[in-house]
Amino acid sequence: MNGFELQIVTPDGLLYSGNANKIILRTSEGDVGILPRHSDYVAPLSIGLARVFTDNGERTAACSGGMVTVSGGVVRVVASTFEWSEDIDVERAKRAKEKAQSRLADTKNGDFEHRLAEIKLKKSLARLGASERK
Repeated sequence: MNGFELQIVTPDGLLYSGNANKIILRTSEGDVGILPRHSDYVAPLSIGLARVFTDNGERTAACSGGMVTVSGGVVRVVASTFEWSEDIDVERAKRAKEKAQSRLADTKNGDFEHRLAEIKLKKSLARLGASERK
């Protein structure tokens, strides 16, 4: 069996535990790809797409916050949110995007509310981007 053990966990519990051949995640420093025999590694996760490649194909998710670790050949993703593309409510994500854009227009750059709206917009765009890759 080629690959590595992958575990994906959120506050709601274990979302995935099994073999993977590759995972691509958005970290605070940019996108990172992890392959079998990757060196030990720790990085904070940012808001973006996660792509998991297994022998059964590719799955995409919207991911935000948390950490990714590689230790002893085991990859662990501990995310604040991790939503598989097929589980995303597209209409809800569109409403969240519109609300965030409206809030951005109504707040001043640098304000707490403005920064919060930016984060919510990034999350909704990640969810919409993941939903397009079902």
